[in-house]
Amino acid sequence: MGNQKKIPVSSIVHEQDLRKRNENYKKYVEENTPKNSIVKDTIQAFIVGGIICTIGQFFISYYQYLGAGEEAAKAYNSITLVFLSVLLTGLGIYPKLAKFGGAGTLVPITGFANSVAAPAVEYKKEGQVFGIGCKIFTIAGPVILYGIFSSWLLGLIYYILKLLKVI
Repeated sequence: MGNQKKIPVSSIVHEQDLRKRNENYKKYVEENTPKNSIVKDTIQAFIVGGIICTIGQFFISYYQYLGAGEEAAKAYNSITLVFLSVLLTGLGIYPKLAKFGGAGTLVPITGFANSVAAPAVEYKKEGQVFGIGCKIFTIAGPVILYGIFSSWLLGLIYYILKLLKVI
């Protein structure tokens, strides 16, 4: 019996305090975490993404009506959608749309434009260099980096396969 280690009372009390704090925190998180309906969120994303794509198709048709070729109309459409996304981000409208439409606003090109513009808007008060210049690609930077790297890697694989006459 002399070899048994005595646990100080303060350790037991401290452990009980930690358990109680963890339980309180878990309860707090459960109460304050928004409850999402997957079906509702999916429908909203589908509707918002569909509306954005319909608007894009309208611009393509409109630019073709004005006399642009198919490829030029698609390029003008991309430019227009990026411009509108950045404009709506600057006006504070796009974040509200994204809150409602979720992934429906992130998949089209407008979501990428928003991810570049949003940090610029958020950090503009810190100045041109340390605010906008340092933070503008916070969200979009990894997408650009890994997109370019993936393109390079796939291009290299394609080149090697062509040299080997596999394709």
